[in-house]
Amino acid sequence: MSSLSLVQQQKLQTKLSPAQIQLIRMLELPTVDLQKRINEELQENPVLEEGVDSNELEQEKDENYEDEYDVEDRYRDVEEDMRDYDAADDAYEPIVSHGSQGSSYEGSGSREIPYGGEGLIDYLKSQVYLTKMTKPERHIAKWVLGNIDDDGYLRRTIEQLVDDLAFQESLIVSDEEMANIVNQIKQFDPPGIASADVQECLLTQLKHKEQTESVELAEKILSKYYGEFTKRHYERVQQSLGVSEEEFRAAVNEITRLNQSPTNAFTSTAIENNTATIIPDFEVINYDGKLRVSVMTGDIPSLHVSDDYQQMLNQLDSKRDKEAVRFIKNNITSATLFIDAIQKRNETLLKTITAIAHYQKDFFMEGDESLLKPLVLQDIAEATQMDLSTISRACNNKYVQTDFGIFPLKFFFSESLKDTEGADVSTRAIRQAIREIIDAEDKTSPLGDEQIVEMLRERGLIVARRTVAKYRDSMDIPVARMRKEI
Repeated sequence: MSSLSLVQQQKLQTKLSPAQIQLIRMLELPTVDLQKRINEELQENPVLEEGVDSNELEQEKDENYEDEYDVEDRYRDVEEDMRDYDAADDAYEPIVSHGSQGSSYEGSGSREIPYGGEGLIDYLKSQVYLTKMTKPERHIAKWVLGNIDDDGYLRRTIEQLVDDLAFQESLIVSDEEMANIVNQIKQFDPPGIASADVQECLLTQLKHKEQTESVELAEKILSKYYGEFTKRHYERVQQSLGVSEEEFRAAVNEITRLNQSPTNAFTSTAIENNTATIIPDFEVINYDGKLRVSVMTGDIPSLHVSDDYQQMLNQLDSKRDKEAVRFIKNNITSATLFIDAIQKRNETLLKTITAIAHYQKDFFMEGDESLLKPLVLQDIAEATQMDLSTISRACNNKYVQTDFGIFPLKFFFSESLKDTEGADVSTRAIRQAIREIIDAEDKTSPLGDEQIVEMLRERGLIVARRTVAKYRDSMDIPVARMRKEI
């Protein structure tokens, strides 16, 4: 017969504080979404008020004066944190921009980027309510959508999602329950969203197409001969399938018209249906030979805790008016955390864009894509002494206004390869070289990947044939025989 007993145990667990959670959520928001989030908080929390606190008005004036004249002193500590920087060639002057808006760029020669008014994640969340999920399942589904990367892939396993959900949301679900929710998300539009890899993404898109003979053949190629197909063993695949060259070419054409990134389909639809202009989150401009960096605040208002509620709290009896006191204190705490999170968000974003501007100074000065240096998120994390996940959130879905147009922050990141002299060369510069070579080729006799390798070598770039094929595919450029024009 078993007996019950009490056992005391000590466990060491990592738990995020409410302030850290608030900051993480703020960092992920671009400027437009932050404005919406602030409006929601103003409606939900009566203690939070818009505008500058009258008690701090004089201090605000002093701070504005300092922004204009004492910029370098104010951010000297930020620059000193950039451990790998050479202070001798600093050519940037970071400032915080107050009240700048995306509409202020008219006539500046900036490049407008079409952008759907509804973001992808918002679009996916709206589809959650069209399913037969229960309310708890919908909450989990919306959390899962937050794990989808910029390319539209869900690269985390079911087990990882279950563990992360338990850690971040304190929700326990089984692997089967999580798999069911993920499978429902994979049925959402655009086709291929939340796929684990390219193969699954392409097959999902084919299933949404009219099932013609060429589409069915394309499905067979991707499902049974994906490895051989990606390695360009076309003749072997064609012989294994026992089809004519014309039939095989028609199937390949179906595949090449698919989106390797599920988000491409959404972007195209958004542009057609609702074209607008992106509001940049940052500005990096050449000001008298120096780079000036700013975090754009758009229409984001100043916020403060209501003086009226502070006075009301002082007048209440903590014993007699227990519920009222609890209500006001909770809302004051929430408002304070919210304001602090916005301030820390801006500070983090400023450090991030300052580091990026320093690394890619040549591009920001000249606007020449070939001047972009190899750069990965880890470089910025080390320069700013911040966590890699923090940098990732700070760069996600953010855009920067430059003298040469508006660019997504991820545009400035790329890995590196060695040239013939042993120097690091950005993979973006290699992609540009490949595109230039293919654009200049004789279309009646297009260049094969081996020929492109030799032409790159003549330019001092050592690249393997499989690397050329990989970069060519990433730019949606077909193989030589598919580019041939008769």
